Amino acid sequence: MRVGAQLYTLREYCRDLGGFSESLKKVADIGYEFVQVSGTCPFEAEWLKNELQKNGLTCVLTHTNPDAIKNDTANVIENHKIFGSKLIGVGCMPGGHQCANYEAFEEGFKPAAKEIAESGLYLMYHNHQFEFAKDEKGVTGMEKLATMFSPDEMGFTVDTYWVQFGGGDPAQWIKNLKGRVPAIHLKDMTIVSNQQRMAVVGEGNINFSRVLYEAENAGTEYLLVEQDDCYGEDPFDCLRRSFKRLGSWGLD
Repeated sequence: MRVGAQLYTLREYCRDLGGFSESLKKVADIGYEFVQVSGTCPFEAEWLKNELQKNGLTCVLTHTNPDAIKNDTANVIENHKIFGSKLIGVGCMPGGHQCANYEAFEEGFKPAAKEIAESGLYLMYHNHQFEFAKDEKGVTGMEKLATMFSPDEMGFTVDTYWVQFGGGDPAQWIKNLKGRVPAIHLKDMTIVSNQQRMAVVGEGNINFSRVLYEAENAGTEYLLVEQDDCYGEDPFDCLRRSFKRLGSWGLD
């Protein structure tokens, strides 16, 4: 398994192409070789391809506008092939927790998922906490999505923090989704003043030894470090500390 940086962590520094370019350089300087592109300013596929090559980076996953995935699938596929990412990600259920409609999601994204798979790429769904709410039959949203889409059609970017926030066991969910988790998000959880907070990997309470064990068994290729909120700390330093901790665990 290889370690990467989820650029959503640095979104405030990637609001224009200049900042995006500089952020890629800083990420490479930390030692990362892989990134997920998410939350940045608009960019042309060729521009990203050149910036990645310049910094010795590989984009392994994106979070892409859901409407573009559904309605402009061919162009999304073409762009991902230009900058080399095989994984096309949906960052959140359209409408979020207030409008979570799994049947509508299946209807809207099933054709795109099939087209993406036929192109040799793979659609990925990133969870938050609300997918772990159970319906009247005791079925979670994650279970519904895993049933609605075949393993060939859609994988899951399991986010360790949000699984735990939703009352789930991150390691167990990675195990449950074996073969469908080529990339996961490593995000720790700590408690400050009785509130859950995102934390640098290894500085919180998530059992990452189990997470990494199950990820290895599940066929995970990329461990993408993400910290949506750094609570006033330098996000680059947070990424650096996570990278160093993962390195001490024998990962790079």
